[in-house]
Amino acid sequence: MTRRTALLLGLVFVAIAAGTGAIIAVHPGWIAGLDEAWNLEMGEWRSWPPLVGGALGMNFLGGGWVATFVTPLVVAALGAMRRGWRGGAFVLIAFVVSAGAVQIVKNALGRARPQDLLIASDFGSFPSGHTANAATLGVVLWFLFPSIGVAVGGFVWTVAMGFSRTVLSVHWFSDTVGGALLGAGMALLTAAVLWSWARGGAGRADRAHAPSGDAVSPPPRSLG
Repeated sequence: MTRRTALLLGLVFVAIAAGTGAIIAVHPGWIAGLDEAWNLEMGEWRSWPPLVGGALGMNFLGGGWVATFVTPLVVAALGAMRRGWRGGAFVLIAFVVSAGAVQIVKNALGRARPQDLLIASDFGSFPSGHTANAATLGVVLWFLFPSIGVAVGGFVWTVAMGFSRTVLSVHWFSDTVGGALLGAGMALLTAAVLWSWARGGAGRADRAHAPSGDAVSPPPRSLG
């Protein structure tokens, strides 16, 4: 992925999340049917204790002091080892930007959560902070360790986190989609803005040593 691609994807993801939020604020009925149907379906799944237990475990890993302090600091340490201190700083900036955007939208919309939630949760249902944090984590890890495996792992973790939030009935389905898009989008935009700086000049160095297919060797100078 290039810096331009990260920028475009980030803008698209944030725009879709913002559009979803606008629909919830102005025409909530447009997606209420889908949200209620999904929540009703999850009601059937909640009768399986292992699933609820797993969702509670993900609730612990994806929120509170673990998501606020432990995860960003551990990933920042990995970023520092991989890209130097700038890589670590990028990680922390990405998490702060994503969390800040989530809180701004939550407080702006003030959407009510489902009434049958299984655990206590804070104010504002849209977007899902747990899912946004999971998506941010996936993008940040991909930026540090770009590979198909990391990308797939980040996607699976984000989907699983969003699913777990609906299992616990602390979020509507659209909350998790909006959270995933906003978290990933803000992380991608942060990466795009800090692309060369966060890589510690690695990108410039790679380009400097990369062979150019358009390069033409100069003709030898005549000694006569």
